[in-house]
Amino acid sequence: MARLAQTAGLTDVQQEILSTVRDFVDKEIIPVATGLEHRDEYPQQIVDGLKELGLFGLMIPEEYGGLGESLLTYALCVEEIARGWMSVSGIINTHFIVAYMLKQHGTQEQKDYFLPKMAAGDIRGAFSMSEPGLGSDVSAITSKAVRDGDEYVLNGQKMWLTNGGTSSLVAVLVRSDEGHPEGTAPHKSMTTFLVEKEPGFGTVRPGLTIPGKIDKMGYKGVDTTELIMDGLRIPADRVLGGVTGRGFYQMMDGVEVGRVNVAARGCGVAQRAFELGIQYAQQRHTFGKPIAQHQAIQFKLAEMATKVEAAHAMMVSAARKKDSGERNDLEAGMAKYLASEYCKEVVEDAFRIHGGYGFSKEYEIERLYREAPMLLIGEGTAEIQKMIIGRRLLEEYRFQG
Repeated sequence: MARLAQTAGLTDVQQEILSTVRDFVDKEIIPVATGLEHRDEYPQQIVDGLKELGLFGLMIPEEYGGLGESLLTYALCVEEIARGWMSVSGIINTHFIVAYMLKQHGTQEQKDYFLPKMAAGDIRGAFSMSEPGLGSDVSAITSKAVRDGDEYVLNGQKMWLTNGGTSSLVAVLVRSDEGHPEGTAPHKSMTTFLVEKEPGFGTVRPGLTIPGKIDKMGYKGVDTTELIMDGLRIPADRVLGGVTGRGFYQMMDGVEVGRVNVAARGCGVAQRAFELGIQYAQQRHTFGKPIAQHQAIQFKLAEMATKVEAAHAMMVSAARKKDSGERNDLEAGMAKYLASEYCKEVVEDAFRIHGGYGFSKEYEIERLYREAPMLLIGEGTAEIQKMIIGRRLLEEYRFQG
């Protein structure tokens, strides 16, 4: 965009990366996104292009073959990609979260083995917390791992895996009662397992089944799946970090940076909706003049642009806070909440500006209108974000009476 959502203080390297990604989005994603989305077709050519650009290793340290960039750089790239097609940003996001968890919490052997392959895009990551009976209530997880010699046997059913079929590595959160006696707090008896598998659907390794893609209202192209474990045997050295009972904290750390990613996606989709709305408003004529000259439409455009700018600023602030090494759950929660809500509102206003044509599949805004609702749910609902925000505010502003 010519003016909105600019980020001050970027290095020359960051600006070069963003310029490259923006050109890729304009040339390789936007022209084909709607067609691929309507066919629910996996964007293999786009993914191959992102692999060539090195984006799968954007935040992986240089010692493992990555680019060693910051969360801010990553978030700004995601913003650009989501502006082109949100589904593509989802393909990158789950991979990024698993790589981040490995970098932060993995053993040295796990880092040495997985990170170079992930940086090259040869291993694609997915992560799994939700189950059919739970989403945000992670403490209610029923999937379980039982120790058997040098292995663990995993059983249970997981739900809502982005990249569940196309990934070759899944970080799976399950209960593991070993060393955690009955009565232990649920979040202290969970473990993250690094599950390697073949890409695809059906039985992808003994004891592990990916049934098929879940048919969704939007967010198409990217595969969203279930994961069924039935006697799945995993070596003990594939416990993330090598110690059981730390899975909840590892996953929450990954989700925290994932919330910055979802905020960035909301910013990108909102930017595209604003672009489409302001372009159409200057092309469509009513009562003898472009509708952009009507005060009612100008008011809408003003509100939309303000929301785009505010969401972007909050997303950038949350990313920079994390990059500084400080706790950012408050800022990430605020950014995710605001960006997803504003995204929905900006998309709807652009939809209204398009009038009847907004309801036609020939126009891009129809796709955005179906994509925006996913951001209200992904990485924690608005209600969950408000709980996080409220609790952190009470910690920061504790009454001293």
